[in-house]
Amino acid sequence: MATQKFELNVETRKPGKHNSRGLRIARKVPGIVYGALKENLLICIDENAILKYRTRAYENSLFVLKFTDNSPASEVLVLLKDIQKNPVNHRPEHVDLLAIDTQKMIRIDLEIRFEGKPLGLADGGLLTVVNRTISIECLPLHIPEALTADVSLLGLNDSLHVSDLSLPEGIKLLSPADMTLAVVNLAEEEAASATPAAAATTAAATPAAGGKAAAGKAPAAAAGKAPAAGKAPAAAAPKKK
Repeated sequence: MATQKFELNVETRKPGKHNSRGLRIARKVPGIVYGALKENLLICIDENAILKYRTRAYENSLFVLKFTDNSPASEVLVLLKDIQKNPVNHRPEHVDLLAIDTQKMIRIDLEIRFEGKPLGLADGGLLTVVNRTISIECLPLHIPEALTADVSLLGLNDSLHVSDLSLPEGIKLLSPADMTLAVVNLAEEEAASATPAAAATTAAATPAAGGKAAAGKAPAAAAGKAPAAGKAPAAAAPKKK
């Protein structure tokens, strides 16, 4: 299956925090291209392009970098590896791009999409998704958009494992074959699993039996007991003026 590629217009940039700050003011995102290159490239991309492609749907998409300045670099095929955001306004501040060789295998995390209605739901079961991604290795031009997992045959207490998936040709599985992807349990069992934690929280909030005051008895200080012999009462702190 041919992988869809998207074009990104980029420019080379100069290093330094001052230059990067100026690019962000101009609504451009500084970045770096590393990987299958003779040397790393410092680039910048229009902020709107980063905002468009930063969603999960483009997580494993291939991008062709088109240099719009006088850069000697030719077109570069990359994966969008990381987007660092400003913690206050959430605008993209830096982007990492991995240059790839189409003839070499790469490792990625691939999304699992669950389809179907489990048989166990009719018996009071509840579908719980344990893992939504698996690790695979493949050639860049054969990266699947996602893998589909059919859960319609799962009955009560049945589980779906990585070994149950049907992988396309050319895909090498890296995740353990016995890794659980989804399970169908009784809804009551799901609720019961949370009970011990709730009970522990209640117990922590309740004083121990030895720490309770006896019913109908006031604390010693309130009962008007005199101080122990030979000891003067503690002096009260002077009032602040």
